[in-house]
Amino acid sequence: MTKRALVVGATGIQGSAVAEQLVGDGWTVFGLARTPGEQDGVTPVAADLLDPDTLGAALAGIDPTHVFLTTWLRKDTEAENIRVNAAMVRNLLDALRPAGSVEHVALVTGLKHYLGPFEAYGKGTLPKTPFREDQGRLDVANFYYAQEDVVFAAAERDGFGWSVHRPHTVIGKAVGNAMNMGTTLAVYAAICRKTGRPFRFPGSKVQWESLTDMTDARQLAAQAVWAAVTPEARNEDFNVVNGDVFRWSWMWSRIAGWFGIEAEEFDGTERPLAEQMKDDAEVWSDMAARHGLAEADLARLVSPWHTDADLGRPIEVVTDMSKSRRMGFTGYVATDAAFFDLFERLRADKLIPAS
Repeated sequence: MTKRALVVGATGIQGSAVAEQLVGDGWTVFGLARTPGEQDGVTPVAADLLDPDTLGAALAGIDPTHVFLTTWLRKDTEAENIRVNAAMVRNLLDALRPAGSVEHVALVTGLKHYLGPFEAYGKGTLPKTPFREDQGRLDVANFYYAQEDVVFAAAERDGFGWSVHRPHTVIGKAVGNAMNMGTTLAVYAAICRKTGRPFRFPGSKVQWESLTDMTDARQLAAQAVWAAVTPEARNEDFNVVNGDVFRWSWMWSRIAGWFGIEAEEFDGTERPLAEQMKDDAEVWSDMAARHGLAEADLARLVSPWHTDADLGRPIEVVTDMSKSRRMGFTGYVATDAAFFDLFERLRADKLIPAS
């Protein structure tokens, strides 16, 4: 039987990588988004997960065997995050239920499972690193937990399998994404090169000195697709990172070197990107016009608040991947190479200047 995948959030960093992996593996792929874009081999589905009255009609006849949930909406409070994001998952699975076609649902969440939601990010009593799946949930409200509970309840009701995937900060290409460190750092470096401003690490002394890891979007996609077709991975939760570790004291100069600029020596003072880049909209607009860039709106490319949240954490964050390794997932990506590959793609697509 042909495997039919529905990728929810197909235009985002995670979803576009999952869709590309599935197309390459020969799946029939549908990509759901409120405003779908063009993706090779992907049939677009325009739908709003918060509008259950029209969702069923949008999904009619698709009958996916596998669903990959890679989207969420950020609201002002965690209570609202829980209400809205749980509703989106619930509405989708309810709309797919009449066809009875779903065999597996993969839900992508992240390390806020261990670190807590934005309102309490990296605060209070946290599990020791490396984070492991058997550490369970924090005693705090978290929309990731609400999403999981909706999937678990629907799986028990309808008889499909599930997997949960928890990446660290994701490196990947997408425009208009709310959490995009790779593109944010690329744009920041390009502005520093153009203006002669120092390329300053924005985060904490702990992050500068401690070990950390990240997740290439294609590594996440490979694990999600692997789990969807591997019986041993049914009804399991997985961390997913690249497989290497690094310190920002090393990576910062690597990124600077790629752009042909010097990395300023870090003096231990936090200088958030939200502050450093607050007046850069006009600078970027001028650069876009001068270099013929595809996106002149700085706000659609960068997410300084999210990069600041990651790089300003007061604790070391390292993630254990032993669980999926033991089951046979062997993917690996060098994180500096993941950054460099992203920068090349951004240049090729005229999202950052070539020089």
